[in-house]
Amino acid sequence: MISETCGGAIVWFTDLSAAGKSTIASCVFEYLVARGIKAELLDGDVVRQRISRGLGFSREDREENNRRIGFVANLLARNGVVVLVSAISPYREGRDEVRRKTCVSFVEVYVSAPLDVCERRDPKGLYRRARAGELRQVTGIDGPYEPPIAPEITCPTHEEPVETSVDRVLRVLLPWLVPQSASSLADQ
Repeated sequence: MISETCGGAIVWFTDLSAAGKSTIASCVFEYLVARGIKAELLDGDVVRQRISRGLGFSREDREENNRRIGFVANLLARNGVVVLVSAISPYREGRDEVRRKTCVSFVEVYVSAPLDVCERRDPKGLYRRARAGELRQVTGIDGPYEPPIAPEITCPTHEEPVETSVDRVLRVLLPWLVPQSASSLADQ
């Protein structure tokens, strides 16, 4: 799962909008940075505004967006950065392609939350707008989502607090990142 070849890793958080990907990734990021671990956060919404501007939400555009995120993540990770990617990335094939093409460890985190829970959270109003017919190709409504078959980590955010999900991720990462003090860091 985690290799020690160059010190970096890609941790890819995936699921529907409002599942909790960005929240968990941000907490893990803050934890790592506070302890002097080189980390970077690539949020799918920010990447779409900066690197993937002009791409739509067709399957082809979504896959291209994932390739771009994967390329940037790989560049950073091969230089010793722990890259936390928070992106819906609805197609299993696209996530698997990024995994195959990376030169570093790839950890897939399935932030598992049912559609009805995501719809209740809906901070961006995407589901409401999709149900009203104002938006098309919304993952989970009229766009598919293919859950991971064997993710390294599953965080059922509808059943556990954010802190528990963050701890799940850290328990995988910390022993590799700071082997001499992983247990003491995890307890902080």
